[in-house]
Amino acid sequence: MDNAQTAALPLPGFASRFSPRTRALFLLGAAALFAVVAAAWMWSSSPNFGVLFTNVADRDGGAILAQLSQMNVPYRTAEGGTILVPAEKVPEIRLKLASQGLPRGSTVGFEIMESSKFGMTQFQEQVAYQRGLEGELVRSIQTLAPVAAARVHLALPKATGFLREKEPPTASVILQLHPGQTLDRAQIAGIVHLVASSVSELNPKNVSIVDQHGTLLASSREGVAGLDSSQLDYLSQIEESTIKRIEDILEPIVGRGNVRAQVTADVDFSDTEQVDEKYSPNPSPDKTAVRSLHSNESSQPGAAGAQGVPGALSNQPPVPPTAPINGAAPALNPAAAAAPGAAASTNKEQTVNYELDKNIRRTHGASGQIRHLSAAVVVNNKPGEGGQGPGTPYDAKELENLQALAREAMGFSPQRGDSLNLVNAPFTMPEVATAEPVSLLQRPGVMALAQEAGKAVLFLVLTAIVVFGVLRPAVKSIGSAPTLAELAPPPAAALAPPASGPGAGIENVRQIAKSDPATVANVVKVWVADGKA
Repeated sequence: MDNAQTAALPLPGFASRFSPRTRALFLLGAAALFAVVAAAWMWSSSPNFGVLFTNVADRDGGAILAQLSQMNVPYRTAEGGTILVPAEKVPEIRLKLASQGLPRGSTVGFEIMESSKFGMTQFQEQVAYQRGLEGELVRSIQTLAPVAAARVHLALPKATGFLREKEPPTASVILQLHPGQTLDRAQIAGIVHLVASSVSELNPKNVSIVDQHGTLLASSREGVAGLDSSQLDYLSQIEESTIKRIEDILEPIVGRGNVRAQVTADVDFSDTEQVDEKYSPNPSPDKTAVRSLHSNESSQPGAAGAQGVPGALSNQPPVPPTAPINGAAPALNPAAAAAPGAAASTNKEQTVNYELDKNIRRTHGASGQIRHLSAAVVVNNKPGEGGQGPGTPYDAKELENLQALAREAMGFSPQRGDSLNLVNAPFTMPEVATAEPVSLLQRPGVMALAQEAGKAVLFLVLTAIVVFGVLRPAVKSIGSAPTLAELAPPPAAALAPPASGPGAGIENVRQIAKSDPATVANVVKVWVADGKA
């Protein structure tokens, strides 16, 4: 076969140089490598999501998601009204949403007054104002760290012109605290005064506070046994301080944890005031100061009596008077002159007030005085040798000394009727469960780091499997595949049997077929094709 015939032979394509198994391995390896690279790129480029908001209402959730879509911020949603955004953008997104008033929440404040409609009645305006006031109080209370949510109910009486029929306003507050959070007395009192100061004429005693468990935190009613919260706190302080003094004085002797004490205090919280007035006997008048002197004197003349001498002369008409020119006046009737006149009456009154020796004593009883103290003290036995064993009890002298120390520590007063009972008994100590060490996987943050590391290792393993298990054999097959020159049919002279010896040519063909069967097959294909042509 000459060169012209060789050039005219049809050249197989690049894919025909490999066997079907090699082509399948190569395509499978390329697809797997592409999938691994794409997954690694998507995993590395996906942002780390953090919590933006939790417990978001449906209406606020829709508004927030719409705003995030406008801001081209990727987000995810989870159960419980949780919205997730890239962790590095959480503070920025919160500030942007807050500037737009999101999330608004289900609480409505005084903005409800802005949407008032024309023609609203006075009753509707009052209801809208009350709803707005309740919403503003809820927002203020929710700013406290322990409070997760709150509700406020106000009972505002209708205004009336009759003062006798006017009822005081009241308020009720329901608090939902964060898990593990509590409110102390100062915080509760702060909420009470916050609500009372926000409503006109609302007395703090008319504010009731309840938590999510139904526990009454503050109420207008008095506490246990007629005591309010401050009095109960004072009573607890007295009992706890007395217990601490007893344990502090006995523990150095019996050992730490070997004494238990309980104290009950009876405290008088009554507020009394007593006024005493005492008058001393009056001293002599010359040593007594005069406070006031009142004097009254009156006189009255007597009535005129009968005149003239009884007899005939008095029954005769009088003699006509004469007026002498000179001389003395005529004498009066001697009977008339001799008639005595009636005597005049005189009345004198005098009132003298002296200063009194008076003493006034005003006594105000102090509130919170201790009326009675009762203490019960239990002391453990003496520890045994080496701190093991049940131990030995104290003798009577030692118990007497311990009781005397406890009396002095608690401020025992026989006049008050205090009582103290000290008993020696072996303690039954519960077995203390040893805290198991926290495993590495249970520590916070370790699981997240392990998951990220596991993803990286998984991608590396998959990449190694694809490269060394699929691509590498395919590449080796490509390197060992025959070239076009090798696939060309050999010249006829090369295939002719040698001239030396009979049967030598057939042996050479066998050797060639054994060494290179692919080439022999191609040559046979060419011969068959030439024969058909």
